[in-house]
Amino acid sequence: MSILSLIGRDKELFVQDVSNHEAELQRIIAASTFLVIGGAGSIGQAVTKEIFKRKPCKLHVVDISENNMVELVRDIRSSYGYIDGDFQTFALDVGSVEYDAFIKADGKYDYVLNLSALKHVRSEKDPFTLMRMIDVNILNTEKTLLQSIANKSKKYFCVSTDKAANPVNMMGASKRIMEMFLMRRSLEISISTARFANVAFSDGSLLHGFNQRIQKRQPIVAPQDIKRYFVTPKESGELCLLSCIFGENMDIFFPKLSEELHLITFAEIAAKYLKQIGYEPYLCTSEDEARKLAETWPAEGKWPCLFTDSDTTGEKDFEEFFTENETLDMARFQNLGVIKNKPTFDNQALVNFTQFINERKNVQSWTKEEIVDLFHKMIPDFGHKETGKYLDGKM
Repeated sequence: MSILSLIGRDKELFVQDVSNHEAELQRIIAASTFLVIGGAGSIGQAVTKEIFKRKPCKLHVVDISENNMVELVRDIRSSYGYIDGDFQTFALDVGSVEYDAFIKADGKYDYVLNLSALKHVRSEKDPFTLMRMIDVNILNTEKTLLQSIANKSKKYFCVSTDKAANPVNMMGASKRIMEMFLMRRSLEISISTARFANVAFSDGSLLHGFNQRIQKRQPIVAPQDIKRYFVTPKESGELCLLSCIFGENMDIFFPKLSEELHLITFAEIAAKYLKQIGYEPYLCTSEDEARKLAETWPAEGKWPCLFTDSDTTGEKDFEEFFTENETLDMARFQNLGVIKNKPTFDNQALVNFTQFINERKNVQSWTKEEIVDLFHKMIPDFGHKETGKYLDGKM
């Protein structure tokens, strides 16, 4: 299955940018040590492979998912074999005391890349998962930043999201607040980050769900009114690596919008996907009809699909990688833009944010409304959309 053709492209985005800097990438990576946090997710695996194949001195990978870590190692061994450098994986929760002991035992890394995140809009539906999103996306970032500063790392890279630009959902807002914490620590350590589009067929994504639905002989469901930009997992790894190695302090990298990167709906990709594996999409009018037809129609070469308009909380009408108030460098790379930031942040607001969260966690009681209000204080023009409907309430 060709991911590129499914997302409407015939070539990779960053081939020229990587090629232009390949010699320097190899030189720097071969002489450096790396820690990849959240390295078993789709983007984390892609970044880890980009580093590994350039033979680093040390590459340690941490992730809470033991099973995904096993697959990462099998994938690397099957594709690239072995290196002389120290390559190890650790199934650890970054928020745990075990992780702190791991960092205390060594913790010496030139480059620390944080790819861990709660990335789903659906994670904001209840106050408990929402608090974990704050932990993972914001507080663990601050924690690992401080550890990197204490261990004198050269660079801290943290992945952000296009949804952090003028956020409309709590996930995007959490990443925007994370960027504020990054800006504060940029006075003590060089940091860079990246905002980019949906990663096609990444774990847990709607497109990844297409594979699951086919295997389980279930209907394909997708919104028909939402257009998104997509990058491949490999492109996401290249973008993060380029930002980590070549980003100046406070830089945010993003893919340039051009004829090489265009918008496409999930429904369009679903139709392409089905045709590529030999099925004709059949449009249904209800979930019941789609479930019923899934029992028989695949045998006839047709696959039931339900394409609807989106009405759930947190969906952004359009995607953007930067705001009108941000300064851009569009000349340094061919297909990458760079947001040039100044260390602007409200230190007291960050202190108040951390204090509020810690107080609520100490008493083990908080509401979603309290957290939404806190986010509004951090981002005054936060355009949170609450429809009362969530993705978990749909097929």
